[in-house]
Amino acid sequence: MRRRAFLGQASAVGGLGLLAACAPGSDAPEPGSATGPAADEVDKDVAALGDVTLTVWDQEVRGAQNDAITALIESFQQKFPNVTVDRHSQSFDDLRQQTALALSGNDVPDVLQVNNARADMGEFVKAGQLTDLSGYSEAYGWEDRFPASVLAKSRYSADAVTFGEGSLWGLPQTGEVVGIYYSAAKLEALSAQVPTTWDELIALVSAAQAAGEQPLVLGNIEGWPALHVFGPLQAHYVPAEEIVSLGMGNAGADWTSEGNIQALTQMAEWGASGAFGDSPNGQDYDAAWAAFTEGTGVLLIGGSWLGPDMEKVLGEDLHFMAPPAGMDGKVATTGGTGLPFTIPAKAKNAVAAAAYIDFITSSEAMALIAENGGMPVLETAALAPDSGVNKEIYEAFDAVSTSGTLLPYLDYATPTFADTAADTLQGVIGGQTDPAAAADALQADYGEFTAAS
Repeated sequence: MRRRAFLGQASAVGGLGLLAACAPGSDAPEPGSATGPAADEVDKDVAALGDVTLTVWDQEVRGAQNDAITALIESFQQKFPNVTVDRHSQSFDDLRQQTALALSGNDVPDVLQVNNARADMGEFVKAGQLTDLSGYSEAYGWEDRFPASVLAKSRYSADAVTFGEGSLWGLPQTGEVVGIYYSAAKLEALSAQVPTTWDELIALVSAAQAAGEQPLVLGNIEGWPALHVFGPLQAHYVPAEEIVSLGMGNAGADWTSEGNIQALTQMAEWGASGAFGDSPNGQDYDAAWAAFTEGTGVLLIGGSWLGPDMEKVLGEDLHFMAPPAGMDGKVATTGGTGLPFTIPAKAKNAVAAAAYIDFITSSEAMALIAENGGMPVLETAALAPDSGVNKEIYEAFDAVSTSGTLLPYLDYATPTFADTAADTLQGVIGGQTDPAAAADALQADYGEFTAAS
């Protein structure tokens, strides 16, 4: 299961985390009490700790992910021979459920990967169950190492009201970006050029359809894949700053704005015209991208994680581009990071834990991640392969994260927004919900949450 395949479960599992955090008899820290050391108080002398067993929970279970983290752990233990890493890896879904339960008790890991959405990290920050890493960040130089747009995906205010600003609660290793896959052969057959503006892309969709081709490939039976089409499209009509507020569930924006309704209208038009195929809401996500590799469709708007699997079939015919510049004149597209590594508030070995997080996000770690086929969140362009679709993906992520805007996944907005957005966009694409009503539904969820925060 790929990175974003879990979204429909967000509210259910997030609710479990909230219940666990407030369970009677638990001795979870009070909200706001899980502060970490100030920068001048950070202890970086791991060797002086004596023999330490560092317990790490992660979900780096796939081939390239597992290879990279295994190699990094071996190198970390060589650097710090007094530290033994006791690693527990499990699937994303299993990790989420175990995290909610573990953080409410006393037997917690020292390092823990946590989904950065409000339903997870936000609730744990609110409950005082994670350590504020701001002091460690200053002491280790993470602020200089990471672009601000990347760190923002792991920032919350201490009360978790504001997402994207405030204290730092985790640090990621890998990056993700949503862009546009295309077949060079299909474009050549249509006598079409690679679109450089959204107007050109929208015109290409119409031209492909007129030529008897399915312009866009989308499998949306799960509901969440449509968010990956809508997010980049939204940037054509809505300022990036406004999308960030909407996606992070921060007050001050409005889903019923003219720009959002225009974006929803374009989605509705593509759905009604058959641009996504006959029944996108009835097709599975994995079946859709597999069909693209077999010749269905001209464009597929999707995540970077699809590239390696599709390249195995399409080879050099497969290409990837960041979406055209948004209305602000800069590239803005949906994306984010792999799950950040955090230190629970009750971790017994915080000194070693911070050193571990620093080590697995270093320049050396980024090179090793790339070597093993992953996409490092830092130095991405420099570490890109010499050719192929992964080169284009790496370069697109680097461009967006350093000189554009890496927009948040829209499901981050509220603990229930994953379901709200999925249901709403299915209705827009299927013609059951008109754009204005869809905007109202999205605003109701977002507005209720921000008003109560």
